[in-house]
Amino acid sequence: MKANQDIRNAVAAHGFKLWELAEALGVYDSNLSRKLRRELPNDQKEHIFRVIDRMVERRQMQEGE
Repeated sequence: MKANQDIRNAVAAHGFKLWELAEALGVYDSNLSRKLRRELPNDQKEHIFRVIDRMVERRQMQEGE
């Protein structure tokens, strides 16, 4: 199994691409891809999951308009 598979699965499950997550995090997609090669500490993962949650909320708000 790849490192950070839980993050990759969450992004895919919500219909996003990793480059969209990178944009939401304010980093280049190449930097995010490199960062995901090794398992991240829990505090960094929690931050990323919060950003994914905000991305989902933002999409739901846009669809509701």
